[in-house]
Amino acid sequence: MPFEPVIGLEIHAQLLTETKIFCGCRTTFGAPPNTNVCPVCLGLPGALPVLNHRAVDLAIRAALALNCEVHAESIFARKNYFYPDLPKGYQISQFERPLATGGWLDYAGSHGPQRVRLTRIHLEEDAGKSLHHGFADSDRATYLDFNRSGVPLIEIVTEPDLRSAADAAGCFAHLRETLVALGVNDGNMEEGSLRCDANVSIRPAGTTTFGTKTEVKNVNSFRYVQKALEFEIARHAAIVERGERVRQETRLFDSETGETASMRSKEEAHDYRYFPEPDLPPLRVDAAWIQSIRDALPELPDARKQRFVAAYGLTDYDADVIVRLTGAADYFERMVKAGAGAKTAGNWLQGEVRRKLKELGVDDIARVPITAEALAELVTLADRGAISSTVAKDVFEKMWTTGRSAAAIIDTEGLGQIGDEAALGALVADVIDRHPDVAAQFRAGKTATLGFLVGRVMKASGGKANPKLVTDLMRRALADRNGR
Repeated sequence: MPFEPVIGLEIHAQLLTETKIFCGCRTTFGAPPNTNVCPVCLGLPGALPVLNHRAVDLAIRAALALNCEVHAESIFARKNYFYPDLPKGYQISQFERPLATGGWLDYAGSHGPQRVRLTRIHLEEDAGKSLHHGFADSDRATYLDFNRSGVPLIEIVTEPDLRSAADAAGCFAHLRETLVALGVNDGNMEEGSLRCDANVSIRPAGTTTFGTKTEVKNVNSFRYVQKALEFEIARHAAIVERGERVRQETRLFDSETGETASMRSKEEAHDYRYFPEPDLPPLRVDAAWIQSIRDALPELPDARKQRFVAAYGLTDYDADVIVRLTGAADYFERMVKAGAGAKTAGNWLQGEVRRKLKELGVDDIARVPITAEALAELVTLADRGAISSTVAKDVFEKMWTTGRSAAAIIDTEGLGQIGDEAALGALVADVIDRHPDVAAQFRAGKTATLGFLVGRVMKASGGKANPKLVTDLMRRALADRNGR
């Protein structure tokens, strides 16, 4: 029997604020354990929360960009449950009356453009972090770090509209791009600032009744989301085909084995005993506040890609690569504004710049030590023929390591391109004299040998010869020697 997966996502995105949602503690990642804490985020008696205005701004920004309805009034609630890294014994979240509902996200699915509907976006505080050590009973220990406790989050909940593991990964990836472009989240899944819970069930293809779902908790990469869901879909199908019943439970994905394992049963719904947070008034957002945020929304990735194709003549592929690389779209436009050709700027970003970032193991243009204006100067010099493409790449490496300008490096090291016809003519003649058999092959009609001869001239010039002029001179010299 063919089965159809039914998938919905819950994405937890930390907001890019300097301080926590209800206190003034810093949100800096990587601080020594339990140093970014205070009586409020530790839940000590008598400490009262005060809502971070910036966190609300960012949450509204995300909601508007994702086509949600932002409600004039929302309520914070206490979600009561016990977990060692939850210091208050409850989490301040939103339940019955969230900040925003509805909305949708369009993304590139495995079978063309797709749309996933959103259920809600709500504000909440993050929990702390448990660090487990040891396996044997004698050395097993759990350490608690409360630095993350109280960091502001939005939870984005989708409808169960996704029908494949690949589409779920693609939707998550596009949502990350959107949140990063908005300046709402840094997209750093390795540090846990963006996490995904995936709910999955299966049903016979063509039916509408939902099956029993399982939740895969805290997956922090697109590839792992896809692998975890593929494993779960196959596991569900095997259980049903054996005539057994799928258990509703929360599971964890092991990236080393590619499998999920049971974390806890959810056969009976948790009673979180939600009730309104008594220490926080209702959050009221007026129309003027919403409109001011709407007016300041940045250009989103899809719109920017379309503009790059229309305004700069980039291909869909080139525009997509530039927009998807964090920070590259702004960098590209600064290069063009500084005088670089759009196509050339795009090629350098996709080529040399991306290569260097891969060497560093990062994908953020902010890590590039060369300004957009400085790189524009280099590629413009190459486009004008002042330096060859080979020299340009060498200069780029020196700019990366020294911070010097292209012009300074070229002048100091005498790397300017040779464009003198007499000087190059002598090199051309010398190469032909050294390789008479290759020259004869060209004259006999084997035109592919021209590249070899031009390459010899370029090597003899130390890569500084103007390749177009060398090619023209070589063709003329070969033709002259053939008596034409």
